[in-house]
Amino acid sequence: MAGPPRLTDPVAVPGGRATIIDVAAAAGVSRQTVTRAMNGMPGISAATKERVLAVAEQLAYRPSRFGRGLVTGGDHQLGLVVNDLRNPYSPQLASAVYRLAAEQGWNVMLADTTLAGDADRIVQALGAQTDVVIGYLGNRRERWNALLGPVPMVELDPSDDPPTAAVWIDPAESIEALADHLVETGVRHPVVLDNSQPGRPSARGALMLDALQRRGYLPELVHGPHGTAECGAEETVRILARRRRLDAVLAFNDVMALGVLQACRRAGVDVPGDVKVVGVDGLPLGALASPTLTTLAVDLDAVAREALDLALGMLDGSSPRSGPTVQRTVRHRLLLRESA
Repeated sequence: MAGPPRLTDPVAVPGGRATIIDVAAAAGVSRQTVTRAMNGMPGISAATKERVLAVAEQLAYRPSRFGRGLVTGGDHQLGLVVNDLRNPYSPQLASAVYRLAAEQGWNVMLADTTLAGDADRIVQALGAQTDVVIGYLGNRRERWNALLGPVPMVELDPSDDPPTAAVWIDPAESIEALADHLVETGVRHPVVLDNSQPGRPSARGALMLDALQRRGYLPELVHGPHGTAECGAEETVRILARRRRLDAVLAFNDVMALGVLQACRRAGVDVPGDVKVVGVDGLPLGALASPTLTTLAVDLDAVAREALDLALGMLDGSSPRSGPTVQRTVRHRLLLRESA
């Protein structure tokens, strides 16, 4: 009589997440047996179940919630990490992700790591309840990737080469177009209003400074500690009080730029006659301001679409979890409105 299938030595799966096929092959059983073992279903021996679970642990295999849904009736679960729902950018992004995820039949769970009392706990809980996580990790990337464990991750707008799949949001080309536009319209004394700490400009702020300097400008860099309208207004009041020559403000984001518009209006400074104002992100709020806000706009639907496409590829095993093949780029575009 033939004995039970032999357990072959599990090997690391190159390029990413182990699949049910990898577990079945390493354990010497069928896919159906792996499903029964992982879901605690009857029909297999205790020894076989123990062997399958041991292989799954060695391969860091995590059955997708979609796969379990074939048995339990659940749905695909997507985790979305944002860093501050008080910033209109975050709900705008969330709405794009929710809408496109719904078209794929996914549920979305949202985690705000700025407003959460314990961000680590929130991220860990998100990983335990979802098939894949999309979002902003910032300088806590390594810690949160560790907390997520085998859950696939798509990082949005990483600051440098990510260890996971990623969607880069690149303003470089639009900043060049904006700098050319400022030259063409006669701007002489631009100010870059950054959201950063002194001596440490943001990547976006550094690109703005470089583009202006290459065109012969000597731009002033102002560090705003918060990316809010209130901070934008406060810093603009300080800038205007210096009575230095100023004819353009390039703000870190649209929200700060709206604060700049408010401060200029209160000070009797004409926009765009005296000072041109530019933001970044392309939020709908900019079209409601008076004057309407010139901005470097990003298509958040495109960001969500690229991220979800990467997530699907990782979940069905057709894409690895890291490397250049799972990195996409969405670029900003210069959207000229009344403020510049």
